Amino acid sequence: MGTSGADSQGHASGLDAGRSVLVTGGAGFIGSHLVRLLLDEGSSVTVVDNLSTGRRDNLPPSHDRLRFIEADVTTGIDALADETFDEVIHLAAAVGVRLIVEQPIHTIETNVIETSTLLRFALTCGRDGTPANVLVASSSEVYGKSDRVPFREDDDVLYGPTTKSRWSYAHTKALDEHLALAHHQQNRLPVVVARLFNTVGPRQVGDYGMVVPSFVRRAMSGQPLLVYGDGEQARCFCDVRDVAPALLALTRTPSCHGRVFNVGSDRPITIRSLAERVIETLGSSSPIKTVPYDEAYAPGFEDLRLRQPDLSRIREAIGFAPTIPLDETIRGVRDAIAQREGAGA
Repeated sequence: MGTSGADSQGHASGLDAGRSVLVTGGAGFIGSHLVRLLLDEGSSVTVVDNLSTGRRDNLPPSHDRLRFIEADVTTGIDALADETFDEVIHLAAAVGVRLIVEQPIHTIETNVIETSTLLRFALTCGRDGTPANVLVASSSEVYGKSDRVPFREDDDVLYGPTTKSRWSYAHTKALDEHLALAHHQQNRLPVVVARLFNTVGPRQVGDYGMVVPSFVRRAMSGQPLLVYGDGEQARCFCDVRDVAPALLALTRTPSCHGRVFNVGSDRPITIRSLAERVIETLGSSSPIKTVPYDEAYAPGFEDLRLRQPDLSRIREAIGFAPTIPLDETIRGVRDAIAQREGAGA
């Protein structure tokens, strides 16, 4: 059920001290939580991040086991050509619905080219030229607009036409998965794919369409919470402090290599109900305003009514069970925003 150095919930322990770990996108929201977890257990961490969506101050300002390289993945790997790593966690990607719609070329090239470069590097960057253990972060977007719920890892997927840029992200993450699994099959790369479902929590920002920090920031200032569409679309939100330890546990469990895992919560909530929950939890006077998709994104924008994972596989593999309630996550996002703005960031 668990792994060496992880308890039954996937929480890393000090038993894994002494590892050398490369984290791409490590200054981002999820990456920064993962990096701090690795440092706490005693690992040495190299972060490669171009800060396009991440922030340097998400990481400790100085740490004798942390090295930060400001670069995209391809440039960063060139600088690390002779380095050795026990684990490679690949989180760098173009993220957020707004960014995907507004910059589709950037999204496609970043997700596919950089993942391919990373996987080739991982083949020989382990000790004595062997492969390193690898985790590739994917997305629930891979399921496209399938109406079979809950989503299971081996389900068929269904995408919209290539004329709608909204689906380009799903295609790129699916191709990332194909590359990762092909390297496992053909080159015996010990890689695992994590399909993330709406990870939320402290340090997440709403600049690129992330709904929880957007709602929280508006609720804190009494502005209307903008609910796109009719608000009846439902999602499952999981706190990053539950997700990050699970990613390490998946990476370190040999039986997980060569497989795909849903990672997240399986408890759906409508976006309108989420807005109401944020207002109630924070004691805000903000109203809720409905905004048509065409106005929020682009004409003809398509969205799913329900995105809910089946977590049977990850429960069986590492005993994963999210523990942090949504209200606590909302308060944590509020506290992080207040702390950052109080510090003049």
